Amino acid sequence: MAISDELRDRVRTQSGNRCGYCQSLQKYVLGILEIDHIIPKAAGGTDDEENLWLACSLCNNYKGTQTYASDPMSQECVKLFNPRTQQWSQHFTWSEDGTEIRGLTDCGRATVKALQLNNKIAVTVRRQWTSAGWHPPKDEG
Repeated sequence: MAISDELRDRVRTQSGNRCGYCQSLQKYVLGILEIDHIIPKAAGGTDDEENLWLACSLCNNYKGTQTYASDPMSQECVKLFNPRTQQWSQHFTWSEDGTEIRGLTDCGRATVKALQLNNKIAVTVRRQWTSAGWHPPKDEG
C-alpha cells in the first residue's frame, strides 16, 4: 500500500521539514527528504503514521533495516534513536564547531555510529553551512 500524499504532508509538517537523525533542513539538502520507516517494513514495520518520519537519503541509506546497534562505549546492543518519540537534544549534541554530532546516551552513540552521522560528506557540508550561518539548527527536535 502506497503512503498517501496527505500522510506524507503530515509527516513532513510534524518533522519540521528536517531529517530526524542529522537534523538537516529540507531547504539546505539537495534532493527531497525521504519518508523513513522507523521500524523498517523488512523488520515488521508498517506504513502507519506513528512509524514514519523524515530522513535525508544519507541517513536513510545508512540506517537500512537496522533497529538496534552497538553502543561504542559500553558495547551493549541498544535500540536506535526514534525521532518520533524521543527528543534529539536528550541523545545528541553538536561538536563545538557545529560540524559533528556527538552521542550523549547509549542510544545516541549507537545511532551516530550505525547511521554514520559524521561521515565525510556530512561533515564537509555542515562546515559550509556553519560558515554561511545556517548551522547548527537552533531548535533541534
